[in-house]
Amino acid sequence: MAIISSKKQPQEPNGQPKQPQESAKASPKENVLQPEAAIDEQGKQEESIRPQRFADYIGQKDLKDVLDIAIKAAKSRGEVLDHLLLYGPPGLGKTTMAMILASEMGVNYKITSAPALERPRDIVGLLVNLKPGDILFVDEIHRLSRMTEEILYPAMEDYRLDITIGKGSSARTRSLPLSKFTLVGATTRVGALTSPLRDRFGLVQKLRFYEVDELSQIVSRSAQFLQTPVTEDGAVEIAKRSRGTPRIANRLLKRVRDYAEVKSSGEITESIAAEALQLFQVDPRGLDWTDRQMLNVIIEQFNGGPVGLETIAAATGEDTQTIEEVYEPYLMQIGYLSRTPRGRVATKAAYKHLGFKPPNNEQLSLL
Repeated sequence: MAIISSKKQPQEPNGQPKQPQESAKASPKENVLQPEAAIDEQGKQEESIRPQRFADYIGQKDLKDVLDIAIKAAKSRGEVLDHLLLYGPPGLGKTTMAMILASEMGVNYKITSAPALERPRDIVGLLVNLKPGDILFVDEIHRLSRMTEEILYPAMEDYRLDITIGKGSSARTRSLPLSKFTLVGATTRVGALTSPLRDRFGLVQKLRFYEVDELSQIVSRSAQFLQTPVTEDGAVEIAKRSRGTPRIANRLLKRVRDYAEVKSSGEITESIAAEALQLFQVDPRGLDWTDRQMLNVIIEQFNGGPVGLETIAAATGEDTQTIEEVYEPYLMQIGYLSRTPRGRVATKAAYKHLGFKPPNNEQLSLL
């Protein structure tokens, strides 16, 4: 049985029902909680944190000098920048460097990744739409498929796109001219690139890890864009735990900012940064819980090693690839872990950092 309300709806002068008016001013909480507004604000913050010019890019001085010369030479000749391959650990600024190159050259850029270029038409569509001088940035370029890589060869060398039309005996090849462009490839595994592709890059440059003073400048600069007050000592404290990587420094800065706003006045000091990062289990050398667990397993269960990778994976619950590619490189870089023909060995520095007494044996005395 339908229930009919006897209350009349308010009407406009033309007889139409009067629509309820929206509030002229929404509350601040409603604006903050709108998904579109939150996503847009986050995107603006990420773009503002990324430097847009070499003058704002902190660190990588040798790389900046090389690229600055290449840019000025290309501009003076009226040519496009030579193809560039950037390699190094993740988070060091390879994508940012490509964006800066486009800004310095005064051209547009397009960003993609090798796994997204599965079919030939994916890379063909990108190449055909490039304007003269544009920069095409391909991340993780070592993961390109063989067919896509073959298409890039004439495109990089002769700015030509070879397309096969038809099948079998009636198949014919047609060449389409491309606008002169610059391919910037980024990879964390330069050895995985095939020689024909690697040799077609005119510039091959490595990005190195950052020093603490460089990272502290990055933290201070990012804090300004995030409108978060930070002292010089606070920035240094975050930088020391960032593993020499700007991406990790910015990530830790945001977590410390949250802690400072909730637990303190909002300003990031040395003590606040240390308290926050201790809460997030990041110690003064940048080791997290998994790093320490792996070293503890090697020291406590296997007397410091040597111990095989499969055994460490079984004891820690991590897969071998994650240990080998994520955790081991940094532990070896700071001298806490050593690879030997018989397996992994914890060094004296690792014993001291974790509070263990190094055994006085011949094996550790050689490390």
